[in-house]
Amino acid sequence: MGKNIEIKEYSEQDFQAFQQVLRQQLTQLKGVLSQESFGDEPMQFGAELEMYLVDDSGQVSLSNQLLLSKLNDSQYQPELNKYNLELNLSPVMQTGKPFSNLLKEMQSKTSRLEQLAEKQNITIVPIGILPTLKAEDIKSENMTDLGRYHCLAKQLNQQKSSDFTINIDGEEPVNKKFKDICTEGANTSFQVHMMTDFKRFNHVFNAAQLTLPLVTAIAANSPILFGNSVWDETRIALFKQSLDIRHRDKCQWQQPTRVNFGFGWLRHSVWELFAEAVSLHQPILPVLMPTNNKTSLPKFEELSLHMGTLWPWHRPVYDHHGNGHMRIEFRAIPAGPTNIDMVANAAFAIGLANGLANDIEQYLPLIPFRFAEYNFYRAAQHGLDAKILWPDPQQFKTNETPICEVIEKLLPIAKQGLKSLDIDEDEINTYLAIIEDRCQQQMTGAIWQKKTLKYLKQILDKNAACEQMLKLYIENCKTAQPVATWSKPWL
Repeated sequence: MGKNIEIKEYSEQDFQAFQQVLRQQLTQLKGVLSQESFGDEPMQFGAELEMYLVDDSGQVSLSNQLLLSKLNDSQYQPELNKYNLELNLSPVMQTGKPFSNLLKEMQSKTSRLEQLAEKQNITIVPIGILPTLKAEDIKSENMTDLGRYHCLAKQLNQQKSSDFTINIDGEEPVNKKFKDICTEGANTSFQVHMMTDFKRFNHVFNAAQLTLPLVTAIAANSPILFGNSVWDETRIALFKQSLDIRHRDKCQWQQPTRVNFGFGWLRHSVWELFAEAVSLHQPILPVLMPTNNKTSLPKFEELSLHMGTLWPWHRPVYDHHGNGHMRIEFRAIPAGPTNIDMVANAAFAIGLANGLANDIEQYLPLIPFRFAEYNFYRAAQHGLDAKILWPDPQQFKTNETPICEVIEKLLPIAKQGLKSLDIDEDEINTYLAIIEDRCQQQMTGAIWQKKTLKYLKQILDKNAACEQMLKLYIENCKTAQPVATWSKPWL
């Protein structure tokens, strides 16, 4: 979805031609993946950080194009709404100190951004959902004026042909209707890309799926929507509903959502995920790319574009460079609270995926995929208070277990997973200690926000309480310290 796309009307013939290309590329992809040299590349990590822009009163600032013009930095890109920006971090080698290298660049890049923004009375906020966001901020007039966003919105709106309903239960439920997809832009994340040894891809991907609830609970930072305390990671529900173009019909087959946890454990090959995407989801943007035969491996641009209009929480990404590789995009980690918190979340997710991969075949028979999906949504809703269904391969049992107990039990496995990538031990200990501290302190970004807001609502009205809570959040962000060490106004 990073390509610029011309705004135009698409005919039925356009969609048919695009689907034919998708089918052809699926067949070609199977051949590429079977090549002995595929994936024989140096292993790297990468990341994308999405951020909110706010004014002096904590309200959204429609200024991403202004900041981009002053930055003149190709690593920064606009997002769907004018009050969001994205930073694409440079890839880093997985060995040695990859997380510290990511952190160093994040600090350098965001520091420059903050300096430029401050001169325009704009504040940068890394947070899953802005607590001061108002329903009236969600409108097409606030969409970034780029062809790909207008085109995507138009096609999704046409397929939906009715309002998008946001209906999220929780401590203070939210039930609202919107005319378009701009609620998607209310969600900001820290998306991590991990190249994976292709021979182990299936096991690592399944391990990432199984352990995603643990990452979601410990990283939660999206508890407030339109001033209401909803889920610890409300972004999970909001993102799914904001792009739900399905039509409700009790008598017909229910098409799956384009934002999803997945539909089953990966069995034989990552190819299955691409075939599934083509089989289950109609194209949204049938844009045919110019033919280019200058690369040794096919680019599969149409297939990649189609995958970019689906939003699974773990997305497979094909790359044609060199011998080619497949990587996993971790999409469920929220933005914030601080750079070091986000890097710690990435280390934990990557460590769990690689550490549990060796034994994943002992776990999967004990936990049907729908139970793993159940765990994911319970973790998003209840955070560290969640209880999940977790398998014990030694006892051949699956029990309902407090999620913090599972996190603490699997921290050594995450450590082993990072060690298997030849990451320095002091690097591992630094970032996993942040995760352990959050668990022991029972403190995440979501918990801090909810407790602070509840305290402030005793003395202020809802809007004022949200503004004050955001002000305190920003002050703590500027300390660059992990959220578990932040000052606690309610004590």
